[in-house]
Amino acid sequence: MVKYVFKRIGLAFVTAFIILSLTFILMKLLPFSMPVGTEPQCYSYFQGQVNQGFVKEFQLGIKDYDMLSNDSEDNTYRAAFEAQNGDILWMSKTVVAGKTVVITETPVMTQYFSWLRNIITKWDWGTSTYIKVNVGAIHIIGERLPTTIKINVLSVIFSVPLGILLGIWAALKKNTTTDHIISTSIMVFISIPSFVLITFLMLIFCYSLGWLPTQWPGDSASQTDKILGYILPLFCLSFGSICGYCRFTRAELCEVMSSEYLLLARTKGLTKKQAILRHALRNAMVPIVPSILAEFIGILGGSMILERLYGIRGIGALFVDALNSKDYNVLFVDMAIFTTISLLAGVILDISYGFIDPRIRMGAKK
Repeated sequence: MVKYVFKRIGLAFVTAFIILSLTFILMKLLPFSMPVGTEPQCYSYFQGQVNQGFVKEFQLGIKDYDMLSNDSEDNTYRAAFEAQNGDILWMSKTVVAGKTVVITETPVMTQYFSWLRNIITKWDWGTSTYIKVNVGAIHIIGERLPTTIKINVLSVIFSVPLGILLGIWAALKKNTTTDHIISTSIMVFISIPSFVLITFLMLIFCYSLGWLPTQWPGDSASQTDKILGYILPLFCLSFGSICGYCRFTRAELCEVMSSEYLLLARTKGLTKKQAILRHALRNAMVPIVPSILAEFIGILGGSMILERLYGIRGIGALFVDALNSKDYNVLFVDMAIFTTISLLAGVILDISYGFIDPRIRMGAKK
């Protein structure tokens, strides 16, 4: 089992490295996005890019600048400069007194190895070009990540027990009116996406009735408003999970209750309640407990649009903002967070099967 655990962790790291490397290379092939802000801010940003090895800086004279200018009639020198040094990304003759600063991009693979070196030696994942100019992408993600994690963890804590209890109730009342009502309701509501649900709930409870905040409360809001602000996102994120757990638990428990070993337990003198608690529920939970991790990842991905609609300052809304503004460094780190969490959850999911059910434990003695 120990050997299997280390093997799965190693494969997860290799997979993450391949995914992030391909993502970095593909994003660097996208059209270049200029940083926003004043000319000194742009120059400061490009100085950082030069230090990181992503771009090259050239300082030319006034005569050379005239030949490189877009207004120049003779573009021979400009074409020769770009052919030798790469496409010109940015030019300025006011930042450095008496000199013209020309910025060109280095080859993609050169940037890739510079990116690896910066992460390994300095844990530097680049800086923002739009959301917070010249601020590290890791710092921006670190400000938003706790909010997303908190909302998603609370939704799992709320949805797991409620969904499992409804599934157990439906299974114990199999083929009765109660079971039909629960199953039909689950089939209807499980098809409603969380962002569609929150739109209708905001319209009713926020704008029409005024019971809940119309947007996610900020840091200066009262404690009451902050608590009320959790109601809509928690309910909308938990709604689909409750339906999924209910349907899954009902199906697993119904299958276990019709098995031969449960019938044998009843013939040995156990009551129906004892057989369900001691045998049926324990065996039904084997595939359900590991699915909680997979459900957490599904909620984490589905919260992107919901965070954007409700104004929650999490990494889901940040992903959408970075994508729209072409802030590639922040977008890349955001994608890296989702990739890493997904892979780690997959590792924990595989390992948990062995601890929950000894029969499938890798390396167990026969």
